[in-house]
Amino acid sequence: MKNILGKKIGMTQIFDEEGIVIPVTVVEAGPLKVIQKKTVETDGYNAIQIGFEDKKEHRVNMPTKGHFDKAGVEYKKYVKEFLIDNVEDFEVGQEIKVDIFEEGDKIDIIGISKGKGTQGMIKRHNHSRGRVSH
Repeated sequence: MKNILGKKIGMTQIFDEEGIVIPVTVVEAGPLKVIQKKTVETDGYNAIQIGFEDKKEHRVNMPTKGHFDKAGVEYKKYVKEFLIDNVEDFEVGQEIKVDIFEEGDKIDIIGISKGKGTQGMIKRHNHSRGRVSH
């Protein structure tokens, strides 16, 4: 199984040979850094812990800073674990890029919405207000 983290940059469009417009989502995917390898002997399961998108040093708390320093990698904003079968294929500090995918591969994308909480009717449904003078 191939896994990677990414961040949506925006939307655009491309044209095919017949001039038909195809909407396209632009995603910044990777590069990722391997922070930790987890094995059945030490943790009870096989996984790699990866980090995405650099983070400034003064925004990292001390326990997290120690975790990254032990691995010898830069501080990362997003840290995730991916369950894998063979941990020996990866090394701590290894960089994972988009080139693990080939053209024509099927992908499954999972997104997280911004979450705006409870909205009023005007903002939620794009209504407008009338005259406000009384």
